[in-house]
Amino acid sequence: MPHIEAPQDSEPYDELALLAENAAEIGAPWPGDLTVERRAIQVAPDQFVSALVWGADDPELVFLHGGGQNAHTWDTVLVALGRPAVAVDLPGHGRSDRREDRNYGPWRNAEAVATVMEQLAPRARGVVGMSLGGATTIRLAATRPDLAHRAVIVDVTPQVNDPGRAMTPEQRGSVALIGGPPTYESFESIVAATVAMSPKRTEAAVRRGVRHNTLRLEDGRWAWRYDLFGERTGNESNWGDFTPLWDDVAAIGVPTMVVQGGDSVFARPEDRVEFERRLPSVRWEVVAGAGHAVQSDQPLALVALVREFVLDG
Repeated sequence: MPHIEAPQDSEPYDELALLAENAAEIGAPWPGDLTVERRAIQVAPDQFVSALVWGADDPELVFLHGGGQNAHTWDTVLVALGRPAVAVDLPGHGRSDRREDRNYGPWRNAEAVATVMEQLAPRARGVVGMSLGGATTIRLAATRPDLAHRAVIVDVTPQVNDPGRAMTPEQRGSVALIGGPPTYESFESIVAATVAMSPKRTEAAVRRGVRHNTLRLEDGRWAWRYDLFGERTGNESNWGDFTPLWDDVAAIGVPTMVVQGGDSVFARPEDRVEFERRLPSVRWEVVAGAGHAVQSDQPLALVALVREFVLDG
């Protein structure tokens, strides 16, 4: 399967310099004890996945972002956590290569992430995934328990993309931006669009996140870094239907925790009932004051849960 290199930014910037802002927001010192390095791992012929490696010691955790995000969505969590970890840019996102068939579903993602973990984090104690990354974590926990020893699934279930579930743009929040447009005339216009969809985040935090998630094209326009616009091809073009993952939920044999945003509508009460029926051992936590992106809305609450469930468990 041919692959396409991640697009280049015509206005490059120092992505790690912005970590000082994440630290300042939570009153943490920076630079901290962990160095941060970007690495590229070959997961298939001519296909590379990019990741941020936090710390020089063996990574204890692997973090997987949601659709339309990138590894930097975890920056505040990782600054607060202060433990060696890997934050992955999923295929088709951030600085990772694109797939020609544009299949970025949890099944193909899990294959790529497993290869990354084998090389960067073979002894990680747990995987933390949000939204699309959470669906990918379900697949990993079911099929690669040798890598995903504990699973933390943030605000997603296999029923999340049920076409019968209508959500307003306000309920979807910044996720609604995946619906387009793919490009903007200026950086300020893309910031304004994101601020309008992110009521729980400060403008400074949104601006930082937008810079990590966009690039300036040669013609001066700004584009999202993710490859979720346009046609999908191939036999697996309907990868947005996550419902087959219910069978994977039932197959999970590792300790698993679901973290739901208290103000989010992405995980419904009936989803929790089904999840607990399929996996009676699951631990289910609800974080007050958080929407879908718990890691952005209540990062310290998520840090406390991850630390207690994975690192101290």
